[in-house]
Amino acid sequence: SCTFFFRMGLLSVVCVSLFFSSTFAVDRGNFKTCDQSAFCKRQRALKPGQSPYRALLETLELSDSRLTLQLINDNNKVHLLLELYRLQGNMTRVKINELKPLRPRFEVPDVLIAEPPTEPLSVLSKDDNGVVLSLGAKNQRLIVSARPFRLDIMQGPEVLLSLNSRGLLAFEHLRLHKDTDKEEDGLWEETFKSHTDTKPNGPTSISLDFSLPGVEHVYGIPEHADDLKLKTTDGGDPYRLYNLDVFQYELYNPMALYGSIPVMLAHNTQRTMGIFWLNAAETWVDISSNTAGKTVFGKMLDFVQGSSEKPQTDVRWISESGIIDVFIMLGPKPSDVFSQYASLTGTQSFPPLASLGYHQCRWNYNDQEDVKSVDQGFDQHDIPYDFIWLDIEHADGKRYFTWDPHKFPQPKEMLQGLMDKRRKMVAIVDPHIRVDSGYKIHNEITSKDFYVKNKDGRNYEGWCWPGNSGYPDFTKPEMRAWWSSMFAYDQYEGSMENLFTWNDMNEPSVFNGPEVTMHKDALHGKWEHRDIHNIYGLYVQMATAEGQTQRSGGVERPFVLTRAFFAGSQRYGAVWTGDNAAEWDHLKISIPMCLSLGLVGVSFCGADVGGFFKNPSTELLVRWYQTGAYQPFFRAHAHLDTTRREPWLFGPENTALIREVIRQRYALLPYWYQLLYQAHKTGMPVMRPLWVDYPKDTATFTIDDEFLIGSDLLVHPVTEEGSRGVTAYLPGAGEVWYDVHTFQKHNGAQNLYIPVTLSSIPVFQRGGSIIPRKDRVRRSSACMENDPYTLYVALSPKKFAEGELYIDDGHSLNYDTKKEFIHRSLTFANNALTSSPVEYCNIGKIMSCITAEMTSMSQFVWHANLLMFSRTGKETPVDFEFDTSMSVLTLRKPGMNAGADWTLLLQ
Repeated sequence: SCTFFFRMGLLSVVCVSLFFSSTFAVDRGNFKTCDQSAFCKRQRALKPGQSPYRALLETLELSDSRLTLQLINDNNKVHLLLELYRLQGNMTRVKINELKPLRPRFEVPDVLIAEPPTEPLSVLSKDDNGVVLSLGAKNQRLIVSARPFRLDIMQGPEVLLSLNSRGLLAFEHLRLHKDTDKEEDGLWEETFKSHTDTKPNGPTSISLDFSLPGVEHVYGIPEHADDLKLKTTDGGDPYRLYNLDVFQYELYNPMALYGSIPVMLAHNTQRTMGIFWLNAAETWVDISSNTAGKTVFGKMLDFVQGSSEKPQTDVRWISESGIIDVFIMLGPKPSDVFSQYASLTGTQSFPPLASLGYHQCRWNYNDQEDVKSVDQGFDQHDIPYDFIWLDIEHADGKRYFTWDPHKFPQPKEMLQGLMDKRRKMVAIVDPHIRVDSGYKIHNEITSKDFYVKNKDGRNYEGWCWPGNSGYPDFTKPEMRAWWSSMFAYDQYEGSMENLFTWNDMNEPSVFNGPEVTMHKDALHGKWEHRDIHNIYGLYVQMATAEGQTQRSGGVERPFVLTRAFFAGSQRYGAVWTGDNAAEWDHLKISIPMCLSLGLVGVSFCGADVGGFFKNPSTELLVRWYQTGAYQPFFRAHAHLDTTRREPWLFGPENTALIREVIRQRYALLPYWYQLLYQAHKTGMPVMRPLWVDYPKDTATFTIDDEFLIGSDLLVHPVTEEGSRGVTAYLPGAGEVWYDVHTFQKHNGAQNLYIPVTLSSIPVFQRGGSIIPRKDRVRRSSACMENDPYTLYVALSPKKFAEGELYIDDGHSLNYDTKKEFIHRSLTFANNALTSSPVEYCNIGKIMSCITAEMTSMSQFVWHANLLMFSRTGKETPVDFEFDTSMSVLTLRKPGMNAGADWTLLLQ
């Protein structure tokens, strides 16, 4: 019997905010508000109304791939060029630039994986008021209105999305500096605190509004420490996208953090759409809604009386420079939007299997003996792990690519000791380089003239961990190629094949710079830093990942963790949520932060387990391990000033709890690995909100304290101090969910109250799914490679289940270059479990893996015999056990080959 409770999420968020602000706060004075950012203040001063822009229809030109049309601003007579593209896969691209700029404006390179393929546009009708274009399938049309200029995308009679419907298109054109210009407007110079930003190009900002009829829920635009569903920004600051090193960041506000992905998803019961604003400059995003101001009573009244008012969300993007280049992804399903975005910027890189295991990190492990002691501690306490990490103190005077000769005198011996146990290490390599004439890396960058320049053309220097530092210009392909070459074993002294890399501080962080980052008037060749700021971190990770692949001769997969990121960063590795704190609210916020990243391509996300700053209570630490073990990137990390917190330092009871949840992670590695492969192939997020799989269930639209892993596991971590129970929403009318720990079955479409103790982590498997596991857990993932798989078959009410099994060597690129992998479809129907190929491949050495056991959960009808048929037709009886109390059937050692076709028949 169960007790049902309804979610009271709003009240808990209010309480969280009140508690949090008094205990942990950023120094807001270091970071700009919109009013302190001159271009944001200017643009925001423009209010909705009649747009000064009109389309000059007589300039319309139509080719097979694009439509071009001039726009004119009737106030200043400046002409713009509009380009419209219909892209393959139900997308539309809109570009707006000056028709004849004084000099080129920056267009973001290296983010799109290719120039997106187009489909023909055709004119359906044209008159003095505008032009109607066909967008192909399902009666979709693009309407260009001339006076004022406006774009509407329609399907049948329904407006899906409108551009400039509120008249907020604003394009500051390049101009000559006149002595009469008002300097106080920040047009040509701007001062924040002690830093003056010279603006030789003058004002260059751009803005465009989008209206989304019928939409109340929008998501994305990470990184912000906020709820999954984006809030309206009326009366406050817009969401800010500007990569910054924010010391002790606050929660539940729109301040910028370490990374920026300018992608927003809009969702309702009928459709999911996306907006990708391809601009790497500082960007602010305003959100307003015609339902936001209503009270709960007002919304209830609408429901009772049947309000005819259609909800609408309005979004406005404001960027400091560049051009308007926006991709409208029309879905209509969530999976369609993910594949559309992946077709533009690529998919999540497929990581080495070991990187899905547990990572042990702190700033800093003191020396080689400390590393050896921690490594032995895991063995002594029977806790598996794969990676141990070294922070900045491992290097000689914080000179990256080196080792402290006193603390780490024999790095290869240390790495070999880990390799003997089939474990690995990550060492930090940051992109600020110590200015030191005795340092090889600095000397080579200087001799090759690879440093970013200041406005006067000299090497830009700023203060970071090593002291005075230079910043390599990663926007240069030749600089990135040189950086990649530094990871070669004969260049990175002391490195071995089990050493991987962590790119921190790559926003870039400049301790004595404006807002703790680089001056906007610094120069990357002909471009200012203001143009490229948000892609600097992407370039650092790109060059590092390429270096790891190159050092192996193009054979091995890289593993690189980055703090700063942009659209496309998913192609190069993992992301974490930065310097969080040992606070319950930071544990809670890790869920929506990673969910938001997954929605916009970055599936390999995690948060520092235990919190980076401060010391967690034992309860918080245990709960954080339980949460982190069910997030894609699973790493414990801690600040230099915190007390040591290896898993065995909190008493035997807590050690046992942490050991258990880490072992749960390792048992599920086959499922995690399969999901990362799917993300790599399709763009589907690994850790995802419930609405992705239940898009018509409005109850799921704001849930961000529980999540799905793939389609088949639902996790509701315990994130409240002293909690004795949680209420989980189990979606899916007519579906069932099984508690993975007890196999108890629960119906979908209900709020389920779950009593919890400190050992509880509520996890449910969807009825109708098959999940592969490895239940023999060893000290690292590599030690488990030849161990058998167990299939957990959770039957639907119709006695059906399906799943997949993916196997390869776990570390090389052979899955791609040589097609060496096993990818099987597993189906249970009509009392038979069948394995068949999903993709045909070169199985090679991988055939040795066998399926050793099957556990089936359901209201099962038990028969007297279980037979296994191989593809040769050979019939073999199988041993089994049947638990009548839980209706669980377990088959022991059926001996099926994971790479072969077979059928297991119950009769």
